[in-house]
Amino acid sequence: MTNIVVLIKQVPDTYSERKLSDGDFTLDREAADAVLDEINEKAVEQALQIKEAGEGEVTVLCAGPDRATEAIRKALSMGADKAVHLNDESLHGSDLVQTSWALANVLNGMGDIDLIICGNEATDGRMGAVPALLAEYLGKPQLTHMRTLEVADGVARGERETDEGVFEVEAALPAIISVGEKINEPRFPSFKGIMAAKKKPVEVLTLADTAVEEGQVGKDNAASAVTSSTPKPPRTAGEKVADEGEGGNDIANYLVAQKLI
Repeated sequence: MTNIVVLIKQVPDTYSERKLSDGDFTLDREAADAVLDEINEKAVEQALQIKEAGEGEVTVLCAGPDRATEAIRKALSMGADKAVHLNDESLHGSDLVQTSWALANVLNGMGDIDLIICGNEATDGRMGAVPALLAEYLGKPQLTHMRTLEVADGVARGERETDEGVFEVEAALPAIISVGEKINEPRFPSFKGIMAAKKKPVEVLTLADTAVEEGQVGKDNAASAVTSSTPKPPRTAGEKVADEGEGGNDIANYLVAQKLI
């Protein structure tokens, strides 16, 4: 049986206005609608496909405040079997190194895991380093930016897509996988799945349940900090050009002036 853990994250909806909190300049998560990150939906979908191709169990792991339960339930309604929620106020303002350290400690306490599947990067931070940090902390091989993935005979293999091209890669299990946008199209939760998700187990942990000490995480212990922010300027009215036979030339001249061509 393949034991799969999928890392998920609740993020502000990209269609909502995102802003930083006053004072500590951390992301104001209450100022925008919150959703399960789209790349995490693809990670959950890939885990479910692996499970359905054989035998296995899919657990989702999320670090976040109380509100993150909404994202957890979305993943469970898609078909994940159970969830672990690391919920501790001391994690507020943690950088990606601290977050990865906390997640690694939770994973160490979850028993034997064959696959850890993540999105390649979250839409709120765009750092894209958590899978690699987890691989380092856990001492596991990693396959990153995967656009295809299959698991058979104790080996994960598929195609990695980067700016340099497409590469065929493989790693023996247990391994850490990060998936890209092209990996699949996530399923929509069915009504039956939504109702079933309400009864699926969600284990809530705090830092006291791990080997992480409070001084190792949190805004005051982060390696980087935001000291100020400036709101983005309001959108200005565009320039309208009446086409009297020279519209194509006008567009070309505009693009040249903007150094776009």
